[in-house]
Amino acid sequence: MSTQPEQKVLNAVPPAAAAAPAAPAKKPNRRVLIIAGVIAVAALAAGGRMWYRSAHFVETENAYVTGHVHPVSSRIAGTVTKVLIEDNQYVKAGDVIAELDPFDQRVKVDQMRAQIASAETQVLQAEAQIAQVKAQAAAAAAQVKQSQALQVRANQDADRYSQLYTNQMKAVSKAELDAANAGRASAAADVAARKDSATAANAQIAAAQSARDVLKSQIDVLKVQLKDAEQQLAYNQVLAPVAGRVGRRTVEVGQRVTAGQQLTALVQDDVWITANFKETQLADMHVGQPVHISVDAIPGHEVTGRVDSFAPASGNQFALLPADNATGNFTKIVQRVPVKITLKPEDQKALAGRLVPGMSVIAEVAIGDDTRAPAQQQARVN
Repeated sequence: MSTQPEQKVLNAVPPAAAAAPAAPAKKPNRRVLIIAGVIAVAALAAGGRMWYRSAHFVETENAYVTGHVHPVSSRIAGTVTKVLIEDNQYVKAGDVIAELDPFDQRVKVDQMRAQIASAETQVLQAEAQIAQVKAQAAAAAAQVKQSQALQVRANQDADRYSQLYTNQMKAVSKAELDAANAGRASAAADVAARKDSATAANAQIAAAQSARDVLKSQIDVLKVQLKDAEQQLAYNQVLAPVAGRVGRRTVEVGQRVTAGQQLTALVQDDVWITANFKETQLADMHVGQPVHISVDAIPGHEVTGRVDSFAPASGNQFALLPADNATGNFTKIVQRVPVKITLKPEDQKALAGRLVPGMSVIAEVAIGDDTRAPAQQQARVN
């Protein structure tokens, strides 16, 4: 009996209340749309920037600061007595870097000077001997003339006695005629002897002059050797060949050095950039294009340069062991070509001492900036 009221209550519920209404569709989130739009615009901008930069710029991280590094070495062997430089010190061309013990070179100089003095004394002796021999030659010549005069007289006497002693007339004796003929023969022999003596004296003059000339030649050789010894003495001072800063100093007082041994190195302030670009990046590059350079050691400071020249061969060709491509295992590898980039003088001056050889840089060449001369541009068009 109690179940009937419950049945009535259940039947009293409206049919519409039993079914729940359908939920309305959600609208897209406006914030999400904005973010997606921003991302799309950023992607387009990044893509456009990448396209623009690829069309107007080429860059490489394989670039380094390069400069003149001059090794300083000793030209002679010796013991270091003084070192007049410190690490990183700036020196001028001609400044004394170190000094060696000059004792050995001074001994050689004194020895050469003593030999020259001895040779000059021998030359004076040779000159005196030449004068003596010339006097003897003059005396021999005078004796020849005297003998010739006596020979003339003897000939005259012999002729006169011959005329006085004939078959028709015998005014003189046969003995006197024979004596006159003997005197003529003796006079002729004496003239010949005197001439030989004069010839020998003249030969002695030539020999003495030759000996003197040999001594003079020896003096010339000794003077050259003296200059060399004096130069070797001057080499005891090791001088700076150029102006620059001292680096890699290895010399110390008391060190025994050999000829050609490097003592230190001098680095000049004049530097440039060597950038190794891929060969596929060189199509639109030419001399004169501006270059933007970022130095790793100086972040945020941009340096400006320009393309100066291209290497005559790739870096592989200058390698100690270049690759041999004439093999069956050939693999094509993009080669890199060194490009020299010079810096503006004002940048070099502003960064003097901070931009040193060996530093890593990033070089970016503006290939869209054509700064070549009109003649070069016309040649390229033709």
